[in-house]
Amino acid sequence: MISGCRDSQTSADVSNVSSFQLPDPAGRSGGACTSALLRVLYADEQAPETVLNFQEVLLHMRQILQNDGYDQIPQLTSSRNLDIREPFNFVPDYANGRRHALLIGINYVGHDPGELSGCHNDVMNIKKYIMNVHGFQEEDIMVLMDDGNHTEPTKDNILAAYSKLVAESVSGDAVFCHYSGHGGRLSDDNGDEEDGYDETLVPLDYENAGQIRDDDLFRILVQPMPEGVALTCVMDCCHSGTVLDLPYKFVADGESDEMVYDEGVNFSKFDDVAPFLIAAAGVTMLEECCTVQ
Repeated sequence: MISGCRDSQTSADVSNVSSFQLPDPAGRSGGACTSALLRVLYADEQAPETVLNFQEVLLHMRQILQNDGYDQIPQLTSSRNLDIREPFNFVPDYANGRRHALLIGINYVGHDPGELSGCHNDVMNIKKYIMNVHGFQEEDIMVLMDDGNHTEPTKDNILAAYSKLVAESVSGDAVFCHYSGHGGRLSDDNGDEEDGYDETLVPLDYENAGQIRDDDLFRILVQPMPEGVALTCVMDCCHSGTVLDLPYKFVADGESDEMVYDEGVNFSKFDDVAPFLIAAAGVTMLEECCTVQ
């Protein structure tokens, strides 16, 4: 997980993604951390000439954000104690099967207050990157956006899409998820959060359907994922630091140089998880945030 913010942090859209050397297919704004990530990995629509490791990607992101006045500190979380000096790749070497993705962008069109402007842009930029650099095919990418052209990112549709992704995954597959929209915090309802809050995703119909808690994401996306699948998630939302409840964390603060076990994660919930999640393969999450109004 590359996170542009801690659980307690928020972040705004950038007003013009051209300052990050990125295209603007759906408007001129985008999430600060998605933009920073793609500036590191896809500036001028070109992959870097040298192979970067996880630590280098996060530290480069931190420098870009800091230079542009953002105070978020990116972090990586994982279901295993990942060597942060391993080469950074959305498709690791052992994943030689199908490559499929779920991309979710919510601008909350017509919501006042709360409307965002960069989430569709994030999805389109990420989509272009994974297709051009990592070989994902159009027919293997599900897109949910509130743009009138795609499936709407309601709570039921989001959860159904995550479930479909799991159901279609088999050992050897590389799975990529991206969410760009609001994130929130709700009082912990089952006592498993050290800080007393569940981190959440905020679907389009949150006013009626409610938010999606981190416990739900773990139960629907992480826990049932088949053994041998490489799952990478980018969560572009506020308060996303532990939104998948993964136990190992590296913070790109210039002081840390390895992943550490996060005492705030209730590791007991991993008892029923397939061994691959805490061993050879695993779930990696790349997170970022945008402002909750």
